[in-house]
Amino acid sequence: MFFLNRVWWRRLQAMTWKELLQLLRDPVLLVFVLYAFTADIYNAASGVSFQLNNAALVLADSDRSAASREMVGRFMPPEFRWAGAVSHAQQGQQLLDDGKAMAVLDIAPGFGAALARGEQTSVQLQIDASNSVQGFLASVDATQIVARYGLEQAAGRFGVSIDGDAGIAAPMINNHARVWFNPNQNDAWFMGISELLNVVTLFSMLLPAAAMVREKERGTIEQLLVSPLSPMQIMLPKILAMVAVILGGTALGLFGILVPVFSVPVAGSLLLFFVLSTVYISTLAGIGILIATVTRNMAQAGMMVILILAPMMFLSGAWTPPEAMPAVMRWGMYVSPLYYYINASYGILMKGADIRILWTMFAGIIGIGVIVSSVTMLRFKKQFA
Repeated sequence: MFFLNRVWWRRLQAMTWKELLQLLRDPVLLVFVLYAFTADIYNAASGVSFQLNNAALVLADSDRSAASREMVGRFMPPEFRWAGAVSHAQQGQQLLDDGKAMAVLDIAPGFGAALARGEQTSVQLQIDASNSVQGFLASVDATQIVARYGLEQAAGRFGVSIDGDAGIAAPMINNHARVWFNPNQNDAWFMGISELLNVVTLFSMLLPAAAMVREKERGTIEQLLVSPLSPMQIMLPKILAMVAVILGGTALGLFGILVPVFSVPVAGSLLLFFVLSTVYISTLAGIGILIATVTRNMAQAGMMVILILAPMMFLSGAWTPPEAMPAVMRWGMYVSPLYYYINASYGILMKGADIRILWTMFAGIIGIGVIVSSVTMLRFKKQFA
């Protein structure tokens, strides 16, 4: 068989080395690869946060009582920062419209007196939810602050402390939350790993497509076809060379940026992670070669990669939980190899999962890879037959 033929293996080795040399002779692409696996991952991990931080809050306190001042004092950094005070809510509304404030806390007259009488009262918080995520977080944090303050006021009237020092016997529920896998809820861990996986996805398609399209643009594909090389010997070296480059970039991003700079944990087997990455890159490299068979130049290949990459990322489940997606979109996730790769990678790196837990993710990537490879080989033979 061909894989027992020494000549076949020598040709494969020579062609793989030739692909690596061609990549090394493209300084622009090399700089792009180095930037993506270093600076881009660093920027994503350090510059993106899903936590509320320094939300500009404006106060409209028409009560000016001790109770209102005490509650206002609960809105503290790092979640909120005071951006000033206004005499009435309309001025606060104007600041929201101008984008100079994110929230306006409006306390009506009689707030403190109503609490002193044991009556129910309320405050109003107007939030600029143009950024829906930050607006939601501001609403949640403010609700917790006001609710706790109200609970303390109600408990104080009965001589009960909500911290457990009760003057009278009262039933209580003690809530002890335990956060697993990321106890400090560090956004850099999630964003850094997510960006690394997205970069791997991009280059797994782009580099093989670029290698094949480059042959078309230079007219060397015809020379390869008339040589004693089989279609497999033309395609496979491009995939092997790019797999080696991307695995090197993955190691650089993981051990050069994420682990030393952001202390991202590696709870599971590194060998299993790189085996998973090899299978995944090989699958997407097949997609990249398929793209090259239907495009004529690098511009077209780049547009096709973006066209495929965008829905793949949205269907991966990284940005939107699968449970929040419509039923049709949830079915679409199962044809996105990134969905399996992200779940398996987080399972290995942060949860320490092994192959017994992740075998379905491996099976999904391999299944898609077999289909893609078959279609790519048929398309390649048909185009250049």
